[in-house]
Amino acid sequence: MHSSSKRSIPRVQSSAYLDLYMLRKEKDRLEKEIYILDKRKKDTQKNLDDVNEQMDKLQKAEAVGKERATNEFEKPSGKEWKTMSLEY
Repeated sequence: MHSSSKRSIPRVQSSAYLDLYMLRKEKDRLEKEIYILDKRKKDTQKNLDDVNEQMDKLQKAEAVGKERATNEFEKPSGKEWKTMSLEY
């Protein structure tokens, strides 16, 4: 008679302790995972900030370089050219 829901040994209250233990382990694991994810997020944000800072520096250096290049072509360096008229 397997269909009978009667047990020869009654359920013991120790199963509640086992459930509490398993839930505590799961809670500890999840808290540890949150800690690791927070640490990774902080490290990733720091790396992203460093990359943005380097990009800003390079963009500023490029803008200064372009400005110097345009100024060099607009103004001749040294003395002005002397001009004179020629008649044919």
